[in-house]
Amino acid sequence: MNDRYSRQELFSPIGKEGQEKIRQKNVLIVGAGALGAGSAESLTRAGVKRIVLVDRDYVDWTNLQRQQLYTENDAKQQLPKVIAAKNRLNQINSDVEIQGHVMDMGIEEAEELIEGIDLIIDATDNFETRLLINDLSQKYQVPWIYGACVGSYGITYTILPGQGPCLNCFLNKIPAYNQTCDTVGIIAPAVQMVTAYQTAEALKILVEDFQAVRRKIVTFDLWENQHVQLGMDKAKKEDCPSCGTNPTYPHLEKSSALKTAVLCGRDTVQIRPSYNREIDLKEMEQRLSAHGEVRRNPYLLELQSNSRRLVLFKDGRALVHGTKDTAEAKSLYHRLLG
Repeated sequence: MNDRYSRQELFSPIGKEGQEKIRQKNVLIVGAGALGAGSAESLTRAGVKRIVLVDRDYVDWTNLQRQQLYTENDAKQQLPKVIAAKNRLNQINSDVEIQGHVMDMGIEEAEELIEGIDLIIDATDNFETRLLINDLSQKYQVPWIYGACVGSYGITYTILPGQGPCLNCFLNKIPAYNQTCDTVGIIAPAVQMVTAYQTAEALKILVEDFQAVRRKIVTFDLWENQHVQLGMDKAKKEDCPSCGTNPTYPHLEKSSALKTAVLCGRDTVQIRPSYNREIDLKEMEQRLSAHGEVRRNPYLLELQSNSRRLVLFKDGRALVHGTKDTAEAKSLYHRLLG
């Protein structure tokens, strides 16, 4: 047996016993962008048993400045992030099982993916998904680690079900932030700092050293040299619908509506049907070729039509690039796909 993990085992809070625990643990990472790529790489190198990686997007040239798993070739091929990530992670540590899911994780998918999971890491870009993760965590008693960053600012918070407040306790509605990567940009060190906090907390949870877990929200601004910790114990609400005495898990309630979302960091609208519809990309390529230039790989199809670019995935999801108008995007989707 090689000594791959010897330096990690020499760290006394982990040791050989902790490393054995790490090797038995399964982690769900929601999002394979900047935070997800960094967390996935760190935990793959740390030697977890299995990583379940979920992401709805593909590698774009704008990602390469900060999303450390991806290459120019991935962007040229427009590979889905989870496919590119899995390829790279398998090269880093073949002992770790990497499961990649090209999808926008909804309620039904989340309740299937949570089986056997020991920890959830948030690497998303929207609070709708975070609140879904929060309810999933509370319902199935699985810890999760919230993280976000923009510009030179970052924030992270670890939530242990049954111990302190959940995200819904102090965010009882989805906040509407004006600042995104698309509007103010982001620097790679802010990503790396949030990832460092998230993966450090992850290792504590994976070795079951819960006394060491940070119970405060951490925020920082690397450019302004600011670093703040906020205690959250008083935010706990007994009537919280997610973690209170009579939880109803409102963010796990199913909806039959067509969902649209403007993606963070892109002049793009995602359209998600109310149900997954298996798309034959080869057949769709022939059908859409009359509307513009079409490119296809095994995972997605791209149509350039006038000033709009549509990317269609095998599950029926579509990204409409070049607009933030959800009504316009839906109209284009229905006109082309029916």
